[in-house]
Order: sequence, then C-alpha cells, then structure tokens
Amino acid sequence: MGKIYFRNNGISSGIIDVNHAKRMIENVFRSECKRFLLIDYVFCTDVTLLRLNQEYLNHDYYTDVITFTLSGTSLPLTAEIYISVERVKENSEKYNVSYLHELHRVMIHGSLHLCGYSDHTPILKKNMREKENIYLQKVRFS
Repeated sequence: MGKIYFRNNGISSGIIDVNHAKRMIENVFRSECKRFLLIDYVFCTDVTLLRLNQEYLNHDYYTDVITFTLSGTSLPLTAEIYISVERVKENSEKYNVSYLHELHRVMIHGSLHLCGYSDHTPILKKNMREKENIYLQKVRFS
C-alpha cells in the first residue's frame, strides 16, 4: 500500500486513531483491487472547500468532500481529498450519527471516487451509498 497523510488546514479533523483511519482507507483500496502511491487528506473549513468547488469545478455551493486525482490515468494513484470539517459536523447532526461516523463515511466516499465510482446520477449515487455502507459496517467507532 501507498502512503496516507492527514493534514489539518486551519481546523482539526477530530480523528482519534490515525492508524485505524489509515487501515480503513487501505481496506477500501484492497477490496476494490486498486493501488495508490499517495493520498493526502486535507481537512478544511467550508469557505476553503467552497472556494475549491468554485475554482476547479465551477460549482457555487458547499460540499463535504472534493477529490482530486493528481496522477491522471497513471497508476498507482496520487490524490488529494479535501474534507470540510464544518460540513461533516453539520451533516452528522442532520443525519443523527456521530461525528466520527460521518467523517469516516466522507473519507470512504472520497476513496471510492478514486476507485472509479461516480455519484452524478441518482442510480450511481445509490450504488455509491451502498458501497459506503458496506465499508462503514467494518469500522468501529471510538
């Protein structure tokens, strides 16, 4: 497996067990038969993620996660996954789940994008949510 880094860009992710989080991500890639060289998870604010969403995707709305593949089509993957900690907190309250549960869901979601999954249609979104749930069932929450 490749390297996984977690960076707090002005806001703490709240990850309690970094090694546990890395194993969770590695499990997704191993199960999907995908390899990566480097994945950099960047935890940031809503404002930072909104700016990235506007600048790179031409979307003018808040989101919880944006995934950038830096290696193009070459393998193994190199990527950055940006996560809005504020959006994760809000969504955990909205869906009545713990913050760590929602954070892990979003981390898995970004990983699934790197594994080739899309969520641009209702059917694809449903398929991705099912995959997220499969991987979330394997996670213990501290």
